[in-house]
Amino acid sequence: MSSLNLRRLRQDRHVRALTREVQVRQDQLVQPLFVGESAHRPEAIPGLTGVHQETPDSLLRQVEQDLKAGVDKFLLFGVPAARSARHIDWTFTSAQIRALKARFGRDIWLATDVCLCSSTPHGHCGVLNAEGDHVDNDASLIELVEAALSYAKAGADCVAPSDMMDGRIGAIRQALDSSGLERTVLMSYAVKFQSSLYGPFRVAADAAPKGSALQDRATYQLDPGRPGDAWLCAERDVAEGADILMVKPGLPYLDLLRELSRAIHKPWAVYHVSGEFAALEALAAQGLANRAALHREIMTAFRRAGASIIITYGARYAREWLAA
Repeated sequence: MSSLNLRRLRQDRHVRALTREVQVRQDQLVQPLFVGESAHRPEAIPGLTGVHQETPDSLLRQVEQDLKAGVDKFLLFGVPAARSARHIDWTFTSAQIRALKARFGRDIWLATDVCLCSSTPHGHCGVLNAEGDHVDNDASLIELVEAALSYAKAGADCVAPSDMMDGRIGAIRQALDSSGLERTVLMSYAVKFQSSLYGPFRVAADAAPKGSALQDRATYQLDPGRPGDAWLCAERDVAEGADILMVKPGLPYLDLLRELSRAIHKPWAVYHVSGEFAALEALAAQGLANRAALHREIMTAFRRAGASIIITYGARYAREWLAA
């Protein structure tokens, strides 16, 4: 008989809880929110149970419900009605930030996504050149800085650039600091890959590429086969002033999250993206897995890999899942 008895510490739920090395807490979770200027009623998002593109009014009601469910950290995506290739108007999303902070104040922590995809006619994350076949990096930075400043001035606790343009962290940090907004947290989508797992999100944010020679985002998001770029991006963003770094998607890149979080001593977030979340929901809907146990297992994997922040569409259900 083996002298190593590991099963004694697995024999009941009490001792398992006492000896667990990795814990998931609801206060580590961030709930994405979508709000559409053209929405007349909350519109359900395919695959994302209980997630809608909200109207400005229903957004406030949803956050009130989320607070009652124990959720107080959010990542906001605004979807304006008007779109422009340049000189974008950021007032719609800024108005939603003001409304949320006026209603809930310090009861919530509000991060706001900074990108061009929901505000441009072509759906890309930056400004296109005249031929429509290339994203102009420096022209994009101008728009991104304006968006970040607008959101921070409106009261966002955190701005989160997701565009993957070179140099945007430094440009935004400098602009924030020089405008007296040095307390605004800067969360970088530092390690964001070109992925097939963003489908439901692109419906929610009306953000799919369209109508240009660029059919996808491969020219600016990371190539899954170039993990070295993840290191270069993360190291650069730290040097440029990022407070929090993110890996997106989550599950296919746990190896990089583990390595990066051990080497770079910054808070790390992971985005459990819409396609990943929808796949788990489909599995549970077919009766092939217990929903709470499935999501709990995945969140534990994110924590084990080094994430201190998990952005998940299921944050509003986590109280139930984590207690099960």
